[in-house]
Amino acid sequence: MAININNLNNNNQVQQLQQKQVQQQSAQTASTNSQVKNTGQDSVSITPQAKELNELQKKAMDAPVVNQKKIDELKKAISAGDYKINPEKLAANIANFEFKLV
Repeated sequence: MAININNLNNNNQVQQLQQKQVQQQSAQTASTNSQVKNTGQDSVSITPQAKELNELQKKAMDAPVVNQKKIDELKKAISAGDYKINPEKLAANIANFEFKLV
């Protein structure tokens, strides 16, 4: 009975090559999986300026509408000299406005 020594070496090399291919495929699969996981972690952050702008827009939407009729009446009264200014009331309103700004 004869033993073929040459084939033993070739068979061992084929097994090693197959193992390397399996390792490379598993490493590539792991890399792909980690990339998929990373893409699912998107985030958004809003700057303080954007938050402030949003608040100002909300305030503007809640502000009362201009009463054009009242404005026209005041213009007529001023031009006719019928509008009298109360300096004490004006000073109080200006002070109140200044305190609201702070």
